[in-house]
Amino acid sequence: MRNSALNNLFDQHPISRPLVNWGVTIGSVLICLILLPSRLPGMELAGIGPNWLLVWVVAWSVKRTVFQGAFAGLLLGLLQDGMTAPSPTHALSLAIVGALTAKLQKQRYVQEDFISVALIVFGMAVLAETVTAIQFSLLGGRSLAEIWTYHQFVALSSAILSSLWAPVVYFPLNRWWERMGIVEPTG
Repeated sequence: MRNSALNNLFDQHPISRPLVNWGVTIGSVLICLILLPSRLPGMELAGIGPNWLLVWVVAWSVKRTVFQGAFAGLLLGLLQDGMTAPSPTHALSLAIVGALTAKLQKQRYVQEDFISVALIVFGMAVLAETVTAIQFSLLGGRSLAEIWTYHQFVALSSAILSSLWAPVVYFPLNRWWERMGIVEPTG
């Protein structure tokens, strides 16, 4: 019933479908931005929380082109840089995550389900934190041993939490984008 009412609304007002879709998509990004600095109970491990924007970029990039994934990562990285210090930049790591996630799906190395998306998020979180650690190394100011010791702790904590919480972002967004006909439904 609800699905037919939604389709009737979109049939009567064809411009409303893209507007509603963009509203949901942008709204989900805003929710991830709000959750990023918050440390709710059960959502942190030794002071490290899930990387909500990385999870969103993976959810977006799974069924899109390499360019779309990289562009989404770049935009969300710039938003994260606006909330934190701009150096080292998050735009680089999230753009790499978006491009590689899209490339993984184009090559069909993984099936798309909760487990594989969680594994992709785990690997991409480690990669993103490694890119950040490399940037810290290039900036100087701290010893390399200190940077890389802390990097291991942050990367593992972020990867574990982000992959555990990935279905919370991925499942509703993927279902929405399938309903809107933007991505192909999974089998």
